[in-house]
Amino acid sequence: MNAILLIAHAPLANALRQCALHVFPDCGPQVMAIDVQPNLSPEETLGAARIALDQLGQQPQVSGVLVLTDIFGATPSNVAQKLVDGVRSRLITGVNLPMLLRSVSYRHEPLDALVSRAVIGGTQGVMQVAITAPQNQRRRTHDPADHDHQQ
Repeated sequence: MNAILLIAHAPLANALRQCALHVFPDCGPQVMAIDVQPNLSPEETLGAARIALDQLGQQPQVSGVLVLTDIFGATPSNVAQKLVDGVRSRLITGVNLPMLLRSVSYRHEPLDALVSRAVIGGTQGVMQVAITAPQNQRRRTHDPADHDHQQ
């Protein structure tokens, strides 16, 4: 089984973890969160992240760790890049709730498969929703002079 480490700007990481626990109450031990505080240096955040990664890796059933961060190039992502080794841990940036829920759902799969499922879940979870009519369909208006119904 794989574990998941969330590293994001405060309070996003813990908020996402709480959402995951709401849907999957049993995932608690395998999902950890680090909220990057604005008053901490990147080195302090990296230290906390290393501790969390070690704790996850020491769980007997954990074979790998998927690290999810919010914004590529920001402190959470930069810290995570120093953590992952590409073998027992992988990094995905741009985390959203669909990505996290997909990751939790498939955490029993091999790490490579989990990475693929997480990215697909995250991208499929982003869509424009039509407010009044299905997209790609014209709105039909009622015309009293239109007699195309069967009697």
